[in-house]
Amino acid sequence: MMSREGYVLNLGVTPEKMQALAGRMVACGLHEEDLEETFVRSGGPGGQKTNRSATCVCLVHVPSGRSVKMQKARSQALNRFYARRRLCELLEADTLGDASPAAREAARIKKQKARRRRRLKRRDVE
Repeated sequence: MMSREGYVLNLGVTPEKMQALAGRMVACGLHEEDLEETFVRSGGPGGQKTNRSATCVCLVHVPSGRSVKMQKARSQALNRFYARRRLCELLEADTLGDASPAAREAARIKKQKARRRRRLKRRDVE
C-alpha cells in the first residue's frame, strides 16, 4: 500500500491489520509487482458519490490469472485492502486446499449444523 514517511495512508484500516495482511501476502507468495490494479465506478447504494467516483477495485494476479473485483465499501482505500485480503484467501484455497483457513471454517460450520440437525431430529422423535 502507499506510505509516506512511515505513515500508512489507508483510512479505516489500522496499521496492525495492514501488517497482518502484508504477512499473509508474503506467506502465500503474493507480491505487489505481480498485481494489476484498476479502478472502476461502482454501483449500488451510496447515491451520487458512488456514481461519480471510481471506488471499485479490480485486482488481477498475473502469475495465477486470478482476479478480484471489490466494491464492498464506499472508500477506495478500504476496497483496496478488502481486494488484497480476498485475493490472499483465493490463493490460499488454491495452494492449501482443505487446510486453508476458509475451508477449515466452512468444515467447522458444517459440523455445527449437522449437530443441530441431529439434536432437532432427536427432539422431534421424543
